[in-house]
Amino acid sequence: MSRARVAGRSTQVATKRAEALSKMVALPGGTFRMGASGGDGHGHAADGEGPVRAVTLDPFRVDPCAVTNARFVAFVKDTGHVTDAERHGWSYVFAGLLPPALAHASPAPDGTPWWRGVQGATWRAPEGPGSDVERGRANHPVVQVSWGDARAFAAWAGKRLPTEAEWEYAARGGLDQARYPWGDELTPRGRWRCNIWQGDFPARNTAEDGYVGTAPVDAYRPNAYGLFNTVGNVWEWVADRFTATHPEGAPLVNPRGPQDDTGGTERVLRGGSYLCHDSYCARYTVASRTANSPDSSSGNNGFRCAADAG
Repeated sequence: MSRARVAGRSTQVATKRAEALSKMVALPGGTFRMGASGGDGHGHAADGEGPVRAVTLDPFRVDPCAVTNARFVAFVKDTGHVTDAERHGWSYVFAGLLPPALAHASPAPDGTPWWRGVQGATWRAPEGPGSDVERGRANHPVVQVSWGDARAFAAWAGKRLPTEAEWEYAARGGLDQARYPWGDELTPRGRWRCNIWQGDFPARNTAEDGYVGTAPVDAYRPNAYGLFNTVGNVWEWVADRFTATHPEGAPLVNPRGPQDDTGGTERVLRGGSYLCHDSYCARYTVASRTANSPDSSSGNNGFRCAADAG
């Protein structure tokens, strides 16, 4: 490739990145109350949602939506990135989304029989052989991506993963200690505002919210900051290592979680997914959190990006 073509390609990439940065939501930062007390019966103390603590953040920017399949296609075409699921040769898929024969042939982990380890399940084929992201799913969130994959995409895009505190600040949309991005009622005026499980988990999903699996990244109304689907749809990777113990006392300034692997290597995911249901999970509030190893992936994990305010 000639130097002129290389220079032209670099200019195109830089232009696209600048356009992407311009579409991010600029947030002023400031102090907010992070976490949940669990006193209303909706918190999960073992997850480290509490205690409620004052956190101060510098201004930053965040994507209004999770990264889509279309954007991940562009990233892979430009970089040749191979995801962890592709290297492993398999990933986890919800059994109810699989053809019966494939579900029967794929092993289930102990304690969670609704998951199957499916050979060939990757971001390109989220439900394994026979599935793809080309038919009506370009604007759905990319899934089957690990924390490492998410970080690689963010670097390519000239962005980064949000810290856990930034993610929650943005997800709350300016509401102090509300349960959801829109308030405390799950279905205001009887309307669904997020993509979670309805019916009897894991056998029957009535899809009252309009979706059985993932929904488009801009489905439902955004929160007051203009962010879509910060609860439900897909769990979102953030930058921090996981801990269930948080410092109390003076306000925390730009906290970033544990800074080494002393407490473990797992990374935090936020927001819940289309599989969350009150009967077993109920982790679809703005304080909900979970963790997984940084090379793990599944059919309900995605991410969105953040950037500094400059």
